[in-house]
Parts: sequence; C-alpha cells; structure tokens
Amino acid sequence: MAQDTSTLQAQVREKSGKGPAHRLRAKGLVPAVCYGRFEKQPLMVAIDPEALVKAIATPHKFNTVIKLEVAGNEPRTVLFKDYEKDPLDGHILHVDFLEVRMDQDVVVNVPVVLIGKPEGVTEGGILQQVSRTLPVICKPGQIPEKIEVDISHLKIAESIHISDIKAPEGVRFKTNVIKNATIAVVNIPEKEEVAPAPAAAVPGAEGAVAGAAAPGAPGAAPGVPGAAPGTPGAAPGTPGAAPGAPGAGPGAPAKGAPGAPAKGGGADKGAKK
Repeated sequence: MAQDTSTLQAQVREKSGKGPAHRLRAKGLVPAVCYGRFEKQPLMVAIDPEALVKAIATPHKFNTVIKLEVAGNEPRTVLFKDYEKDPLDGHILHVDFLEVRMDQDVVVNVPVVLIGKPEGVTEGGILQQVSRTLPVICKPGQIPEKIEVDISHLKIAESIHISDIKAPEGVRFKTNVIKNATIAVVNIPEKEEVAPAPAAAVPGAEGAVAGAAAPGAPGAAPGVPGAAPGTPGAAPGTPGAAPGAPGAGPGAPAKGAPGAPAKGGGADKGAKK
C-alpha cells in the first residue's frame, strides 16, 4: 500500500548536552538525531515539535515516511523512530529519526485491528486481544496503515494466530521474532461460586443432641426432673433423706430410740436401787 511522504524542516545543531538542549527548548525547538546504516555519523538537528506533530498526522501515524530537509545538507528520507517526552506536561523533549531507502526493506510495528464479533462472545465468552501490533518487513512505501484480522468465526476456547492471517501485498511478518504469536482468543466465562445452603435442623431437637437426655425428662434422670427416681432431688423412698430417718444415713437409729445404750454405762443399776 503506497503512502504519501510528509516534509519536515530541520536545522543542524553543533552542540549536544543538557545546556544546549535547554537553550533550544527555550527557543521553541527540540533536539533530534538522525541515524542509520547509510551514514557513518549520526546527524544532530533541531526541529519544531509542532511541525513534527503535523508531519505524522497521517493514517500511518508513527510509520509515516518523512522527507527531512536540513539546511545546508541533502534531504534525508526518515521514519519517526522514537521520542522522549516530559512526564509532567507531555511536551516532546527529544526525537530519534531512522534514515531509510525507499528501495530497501525496513522493519516496523503495525497496529492490529480486530474485525467482527466472535460467535463465542454471543454465547457468553470473553474476547481477549493478545497482540496489539505486529512486526512486518516491507519497503517504506508499502508500510500498511493497519493489519485487519477477521475474528467473527471464533467460538469459545478458540484463538487465532499469525499463521492464520494473510499479510498484505508486498508485506511479510517477521515471524522469527514473534513465531506463531496469538492475535486474539475467546476465553471461557468464569462460573460464579454459589454459597452452600445452611444445614437443616434436626426435627424435635431444640438445641440438644438427640438421645443426650433420658426418656421422659429433658436433661434429667427418668421420672423426675433433675433428681433420682421417686423423689425430687433425693434418695429413693424419702424426700431428701435416707430411708427411715430424715437427714440420716440408712439404718442409723434415731436419737433416744429403744435399744440404744444410755449415756453412762450404769444407768440400769441406778434405776433398780
């Protein structure tokens, strides 16, 4: 695809370094350098940054072929290779140009544009563009504006690679660098995790384990709530005491009961007298 050539005026600068660069910027110019394999020494120039922006305001953008007209020197055919900008205000601080020949191949990065809506996206898949640019080899006048890739046929979990697309006429992909690079892929949608439902309560048990309490009394002994069988909280047969005597042990004779020896061993003798 042939492209137009922009023209950019430049002037030679004799000195390099921070001091001369600051003085150039104070005049509204920026330092630039033009290098390539056709000249032994790079050419240091100064350019108008606004004129540079206009020169690359073409469909090819950074890949625009520029005719650099330097005062006192032969015009040079260049590509806008790189630049440095101020991190605060974004103004251009420095520019690099690559000298080229219109009859010799160059390597440039061309943007990739996806065409169509994949079938997998319609089915719920997620489209991911992996490669935004592709390196191509061609003559400067045949640099394409973009590489269009049709992805409308892609289904879920399918991808398209550089080997699946056809390069424009006069252009070939630099595959020894990117090999069989992935252009785009339709990913499988992630499933949302559902929180487990709370466990159902045991029928008839309110806060207690089934079988922990004895039959007939929740949490107590059989027959009475919280006591031994037959009496509330006491031994069998008497309320709160041993059989036969309240408050005493089983079989213990009551105080003063018959058969209990009197205090003092000679009580009978005194009665007889």
